[in-house]
Amino acid sequence: MTFQQMCLRRGQLDDQGGVTVFVAVCVIALIGIIGVAVDGGSKMRATERADYIAGEAARAGGQAINPADAISGKAVVVDPQAAAAAAQTYLRSAGATGTVSVSADDKTLTVTITGSYNTKFLSVVGIGSLPVSGHGKATLLHGVTAPEGN
Repeated sequence: MTFQQMCLRRGQLDDQGGVTVFVAVCVIALIGIIGVAVDGGSKMRATERADYIAGEAARAGGQAINPADAISGKAVVVDPQAAAAAAQTYLRSAGATGTVSVSADDKTLTVTITGSYNTKFLSVVGIGSLPVSGHGKATLLHGVTAPEGN
């Protein structure tokens, strides 16, 4: 076999399998893109759910009025401690964990939920979970005091 024939034969051997490698790389990249889309969308849905639960917990807390003042007709006033407890009760019933805080002026109840979303595709590359948080806020409106003499 001459040198020229050996070079031609070597060139033919070098091209074998080139398409297979290209297809394999493209398939891996495509699976990665699908994984990011699926896990990214699921994380967004988990964040929306956390926001919803936080908002509902804040609303539940906003319903906690001071019964003594309401029954006597003196005023409809939100009890900050009862509001925080009601919000925590709602969080527990929804299977969520978070913090509840009442502003210094007792007018705003803020609920923050923290959690995580367990990934389906990204766990293959070592990302097992993504952080998720939700926020809800309710303004604790104080009612009008009943007129004198009632």
